[in-house]
Amino acid sequence: MATKAKQPPSPSELIDRRIKELGDWRGETLAKIRSMIKQADKDVVEEWKWRGVPTWYHDGLVCTGETYKTHVKVTFAKGAALRDPAGLFNASLDGNVRRAIDLFEGDGVSATPFKALFRDAVKLNASGRR
Repeated sequence: MATKAKQPPSPSELIDRRIKELGDWRGETLAKIRSMIKQADKDVVEEWKWRGVPTWYHDGLVCTGETYKTHVKVTFAKGAALRDPAGLFNASLDGNVRRAIDLFEGDGVSATPFKALFRDAVKLNASGRR
């Protein structure tokens, strides 16, 4: 009788594990960001890159969700090309391509402007512009 080879965990399962492993405000923050991303774009694809970084794709990389000891960093791959009327970007502001949102314990992100920013990033990817 043949045995089934064990399948490696999916990127979504790895992200679930990371959130659970963190077990603190960083996991809660990453879970909230992930939820807003999925609400903003039902076709988003989750990936697990660079030895443990949750990433979200739609027609290319949209953003990453890195966790550090002191903060959670959401980096938009083409953030410098996006309008940010709500002023969500607060890190990597001097780069030519990326922009990030650093979230520290107690920080929150308003869902409506975050989802709009994410949707704009998806539109930018779909347009083929850099």
